[in-house]
Amino acid sequence: MSDVTTSAVSQPTYSLAELDKESRMGGPGIENTAREIRRIDLSDFEARKAEITEELWAAATEIGFFQLVNHGMDQALVEDAFANAERFFALSEDHKARHALKKGLNSGWESMTQVRPSIGTADQKESYQLTRPHMEGLWPDDVLPGFRPRALDFEARCREVAMRVLSCFADKLGFDSDFFTRAHDPASAQYQSTLRMLHYFAIPEDAELDPDVWRAGAHTDFDCLTLLFQRDGQGGLQVCPGREAEAQEWTPVVPSADVITCNIGDMLMRWSDDRLPSNFHRVTSPGPGEDRGARYSIAFFAQADRDVVIEGPESRYPPITAEQYIQQRIAANFAR
Repeated sequence: MSDVTTSAVSQPTYSLAELDKESRMGGPGIENTAREIRRIDLSDFEARKAEITEELWAAATEIGFFQLVNHGMDQALVEDAFANAERFFALSEDHKARHALKKGLNSGWESMTQVRPSIGTADQKESYQLTRPHMEGLWPDDVLPGFRPRALDFEARCREVAMRVLSCFADKLGFDSDFFTRAHDPASAQYQSTLRMLHYFAIPEDAELDPDVWRAGAHTDFDCLTLLFQRDGQGGLQVCPGREAEAQEWTPVVPSADVITCNIGDMLMRWSDDRLPSNFHRVTSPGPGEDRGARYSIAFFAQADRDVVIEGPESRYPPITAEQYIQQRIAANFAR
């Protein structure tokens, strides 16, 4: 396909197979520490692009989850992004509520409103979403000077890394290298990629842990590609490749501050005619003897502009705009 946008597509609501799968993933499963989470070195990207492309494709098609090293984002920049997030979450509930989530636009602050189809209970966290075209009234710069430029700069740098990775997938799928870059245009009013700051609440030492409550229930992401930044020592993330979902074998991902952990999302799975599988993941609550302190992470979700039509090279699925696709997923995951 040579053109990524259209204004003519009008599709009915689809019954998304992704949600059907997700609804069956709420059990505890078993732990599998033997599964490999591959690390892909992005250094000297232009000269090594063919080699990197093959490594990314193998990791993505076989596992759906991988980590990037030598990705070009300075560690001081990442640490500053975490500090920026902590400053926001330290604000009072009343102040954060002034920047409340704009429903359907993935922008602003929410707390314990995301309900996964896998478990039916709210994730034990709060988050702040940055989606460029929809941020009017949502910036807390009146009490956090510099918050906005820091967040926007970090979002832009995340997009650069994501587009490098997606250009490799474009090559393998038979699109031109800039296909996904054009589909994620930060200058467009249709842009809907999102930077998400996440704060998982600390758990009191004397609190009993409900086995049916998770920091984040099992799910796949809505987008094309997720970049996740974690802090050393703040674990809990577990992954289960989509093609192995029925076995429900979960592999812990040891957090490392100098890597970017990535997974394929449902949008790219559909766009690739299922050649690139999305990946189930979750964030567990602390077990006996584990640290119950707060957990912070930052995610960038590369999701195509609203007017972009998602249709794979082989047209396995009916065409659907990215706006229609994301709205269906948001509606299924947030409490009304």
